[in-house]
Formats: sequence, structure tokens, C-alpha cells
Amino acid sequence: MSILLDHRFGQLPPDNSVNTKLFLETVSHLPSFFDCLGSKVFSVIKSDINGNIAKIKEVYVKDPERYVTLQHIVEAEQQDLAAEWPKVGATLALMWLKRGLRFIQILLQSLADGERDHDNPNLIRVNITKAYEHALKKYHGWFVQKIFNAALYAAPYRSNFLKALSKGEDVKEEDCLEKVQQFLINYTATVDAIYDMYTRLHAELDYTV
Repeated sequence: MSILLDHRFGQLPPDNSVNTKLFLETVSHLPSFFDCLGSKVFSVIKSDINGNIAKIKEVYVKDPERYVTLQHIVEAEQQDLAAEWPKVGATLALMWLKRGLRFIQILLQSLADGERDHDNPNLIRVNITKAYEHALKKYHGWFVQKIFNAALYAAPYRSNFLKALSKGEDVKEEDCLEKVQQFLINYTATVDAIYDMYTRLHAELDYTV
């Protein structure tokens, strides 16, 4: 079984609301994905995701009945934090978390779509680069970008990465990628819903770190 399917995201309701409790339970298992990338450099993204999950959970547990969905949290903080919003609180944590989740989504989708460097077909640099450029690069200053570029050369071989996703089992590439596609269905819908919510509520910020 793939590590992705062990804790897959559920289907969203018709209004595309994201249940906070279910989201936190599922997303808390996702940081282990970065262990499959091997390099300690990717542990920076893993640590960031873990930290943001913790910040959102800290707010949620204070009043679960008020914060049934992620939108309830963002809207409540918009009201409670006034001028400071959205630069603080769970709203800021979720803003950065969704970017990390988008990175994972684009990387996996690129692999599932068969995109590869034809000169080096067993490398996944082209997939990681695409994910980084679309999800994170614009929010990083030159120093963080340099660190990431260095991480590319420590990325695992495609075959080793897919094996890690399959918990070390020798699984055919097409079978592994089929599981990736299954995982992406509800995962992508969830990430898209969070992005749409931030656009709708004007909660997005564009500063760099």
C-alpha cells in the first residue's frame, strides 16, 4: 500500500467546505512524504508544514464548535483580529500550509502525467522544479531559492522515490503512479478549495521570506 493512500483525503461536500477536524487529522500524516525525498534540505519544508499544522490545531481546539470548517476559522479571525488580519494567527499558518500542499500536489501530478527529463529519465529534478516554481518560488528570497536549488542535486532517483512511496516494496511504476492518481483526486480538490477561499476572502499575502 502507498503511504499516500494510508491516509487519503475525503471527498468534499457540495459547497466545497473543508471540515477542520478531518483536515487536521489527515494532513498531519502528510509531512512524512518529504522523508521519501531523502535530502535533509527538504526537511525545511517538512518542518514548516508541521509548524503550520500545529498553529491551526492550537486555534481549533480552543473552540471546535466555532471552527467546524477552515473558512470558519479564517472568517472568525478576520472579525477578531481586525487590522492584524491576515498577517497573524491560523489564517497566516494556513496560507503557508496550502503552499506546501500545492508543492506536493504539483510534484505528484507531474510524475503521474509522465513528465520527465528525457536526457535523465530516472531523475525527478524536472518534477520538483516545476512544483517549486509554481507553488513556492515567488514567496522565497534569493537565499532560500539558493538552498532549494542545492536540494535538487540531492533529490532521489525516480525509481527510489516511487519505491519509498510504496513503503519500500518493489511495485511496478504504473501501479505506483495509479495510486498517486487515486490520492490526487480528493487531495487536489481540497487544496483548490482552500486556495479559492483565500481568493474569495482576500486573505492572500505576497511577501517573501
